[in-house]
Amino acid sequence: MPLSNKPPSASRKLFAERLRAERKARRLSLEDLGELSGLSWNYIGQVERSQRNVSVDHMDALARALGVQLYELLMADAAPMGARGSLDATS
Repeated sequence: MPLSNKPPSASRKLFAERLRAERKARRLSLEDLGELSGLSWNYIGQVERSQRNVSVDHMDALARALGVQLYELLMADAAPMGARGSLDATS
C-alpha cells in the first residue's frame, strides 16, 4: 500500500498518536511491535507518523499485539493501557 498523498484525517492522527502512546507505555520498540503484530517495523513507523492510511485488519493486528481493544486506539481521552493495566483483547 503506497504512502497516502492526502492530508491525514483527525481519526488517522488520533490512531497514530494512541498507537505510539500504547507502544511506548509498554516499552516496546517498533521492531518488537512488528514481531508481535506480524507487520513490518517500517510500516508501523509510517502509521505512527500518520503517513499510512491503515486498514482495519492492520489496526486490529496492532491492537491485539498491544493487548487492547481496537476501539481504545480510537478514543481521544484514554490514558495508555500500559499505564493503567491491560485488558484481554480477545474478550
